[in-house]
Amino acid sequence: MARQAVTNRRLPGPVGMRRTLLGTAVVALALLALAPAAMSGESVAPTLTVKSSSFGRVLFDGRGYVLYAFTRDKNGRSACYGACAKAWPVYYAKGTLRAGTGIKRSLIGATKRRDGRRQITYAGRPLYYYVGDTRAGQILCQNVVEFGGTWLIVRPGGKLVR
Repeated sequence: MARQAVTNRRLPGPVGMRRTLLGTAVVALALLALAPAAMSGESVAPTLTVKSSSFGRVLFDGRGYVLYAFTRDKNGRSACYGACAKAWPVYYAKGTLRAGTGIKRSLIGATKRRDGRRQITYAGRPLYYYVGDTRAGQILCQNVVEFGGTWLIVRPGGKLVR
């Protein structure tokens, strides 16, 4: 019985190119599907809530992702743009913000970013995610110095966890 040869050669021309592009598209879509919805930019009807963590009770979004403040932000305005905003995605306001358990409604606000979109603030501090926090409840970058300031999680009263 004759055996067929197995090769790793690529298909020539348009067929090979289509397969390569299709494979690349499938991988890209899979990676997007795995990224948390919290990192996708604007969330619909965002919710602020308070949950227990290894740092005590701190702010989270309605999906369980922790929210950070940046010490370089001043007067309620964000100083995080470009590469900073890629590593620290903004917590955008879209629709009516819901105040969840433990949140002081009087401390909720918003600031307008350069692109005109509204970023949620708490106690006058713009709020962000960390791109590396890929699961609900993760807190990977508390008290980290990056992009010229320190990233800290926020207590229900608005104070930063140091």
